[in-house]
Amino acid sequence: MSAPRQWFDKDLDELNQEILKMGGIIEQQIYDAVESLISKDLGLAETVINRDDQVDELQQIIEDKCIRLVIRQQPMAKDMRAVFAGIKLVTDLERISDTAVNISRIAKRIIDEQYIKPLIDIPRMAKVAQDIVRVALDSFVRRNINMAESLFNMEEEIDHLYAQIFRELLVIMMENPKTISQATQLLMVARHLERIGDHSTNIGEMVVYLETGKRIKLND
Repeated sequence: MSAPRQWFDKDLDELNQEILKMGGIIEQQIYDAVESLISKDLGLAETVINRDDQVDELQQIIEDKCIRLVIRQQPMAKDMRAVFAGIKLVTDLERISDTAVNISRIAKRIIDEQYIKPLIDIPRMAKVAQDIVRVALDSFVRRNINMAESLFNMEEEIDHLYAQIFRELLVIMMENPKTISQATQLLMVARHLERIGDHSTNIGEMVVYLETGKRIKLND
């Protein structure tokens, strides 16, 4: 292996480690955001919101590294696509972080209210959301098409749980209009978790494109 190739692979590996670090923080944000809702933990909600700055900083670091990698190494076409895919990936990750922040803000808004129903399916959604982010990142770092394609089933599970939550909350609102305000907030939580599935499948689609040159839609 030539020296330039070795340097490029080393830089790319460092880039992937930064991406995994960012992803790890975001997985924890998802968990903590929903936990703050379940346990009515104001401090935990604030922690999620405050970590958004750390995520934004990592996004900037990764994007800067991608740009320097292109300028310094002048990679071949396929490697160039991989670097710019990294920039797009961290954009999706940053938006996932935003969804966790939004859930924490909802938790803060309804923290003093008695919940209109036990929170059962929202934590289940959050667990799948954490898993799909982790699998999406692993598929990108490993360039593993099978892992990328497995995101489709995980995203379908998230969609199924979202539809179930929507139906249950709709019935509650119809039976008691006084629940509409809180039910709407809980629906927004479920919607934010559903969006995590969409962003994660975007990452999977990038993996398939990088490895095969084919553009597919995992969430059709």
